Amino acid sequence: MERKLVPVKLDSYKPLREIVFESLREAIISGVLEPGERLMEIQLADEMGVSRTPVREAIRKLELEGFVVMIPRKGAYVAGVSDKDVADVFEIRSALEGLAAGLAAERITDEEIEQMERMVLYRNGEEVNLDKIVEVDTDFHALVYKASRNERLIQILANLREQIQRFRATSLAYPGRLKDAVEEHQGIMEALVNHNVEEAQNLAIAHIVTAENVMFEALRKTKAVSSNENDKQGKAKE
Repeated sequence: MERKLVPVKLDSYKPLREIVFESLREAIISGVLEPGERLMEIQLADEMGVSRTPVREAIRKLELEGFVVMIPRKGAYVAGVSDKDVADVFEIRSALEGLAAGLAAERITDEEIEQMERMVLYRNGEEVNLDKIVEVDTDFHALVYKASRNERLIQILANLREQIQRFRATSLAYPGRLKDAVEEHQGIMEALVNHNVEEAQNLAIAHIVTAENVMFEALRKTKAVSSNENDKQGKAKE
C-alpha cells in the first residue's frame, strides 16, 4: 500500500477512535482508499500516527456501515460498489429529494433563497477543484432539506449522507456533468422561488435520476478499463 493517509490531528474533543473512523471513512468516500483495497491495521496505524486499537475499532464500525467487508482468513477490504448498491440508494434518494423540494417550495424563506442563489452563481461562475464542487453541491441539497422544515425527513436524509457522498464525487467528476448539474440546480431554485410545488418535486427527482444514470455510466467505464488492464496483464504473462 502506498502512503496515502495523513496523520490524524489529536487536538480534537472527539475520542481518538471516532477521529480515526471519520478519517478512514472520508478516505473511502473520496477514493483515496479504493474498492477492493486491503486494509492493513499496522500500515494504517503507522500512516495515521496512532496505535492499532483505534484502527481496529474503526474498521469494525466501517464494516457495520457497509464501507468494509471482512473476508475470512484474508482480512478487511474496502467494499466495492455494486449496481444494486447504486440503484438502492438513488431509488430512496429520488423519492426523498422530491418530497424535500416540494415542501421547500412551500416553506423556503427569502434569506434561504438568497443563500441558494449565491451557491448556484458561485459554482456557475468560477473554476473550483472537485472537493469544493462536492462541498457546494452538498450544501445546496442540505439547504433544500432545511427549507422543508421537516425534521424527520432531514434526519433520514442525514442517515443516507455518507452513502450519497460516496457516489457524489464520482458523478460530478464525470465529463460534462458539472455544467448540467449547475443548470439543474438553477431550475430547482427557480421553482422554489416561485413556490411551485409540483415543478420543484419533478425537477428534483429528474436531477437525481440523471445523477444515477451518470453514476452507472461512470461505473461501466471503470469496469471496462479494469477489464482491459486485466486482459493486458494476462497476455503479458503468457
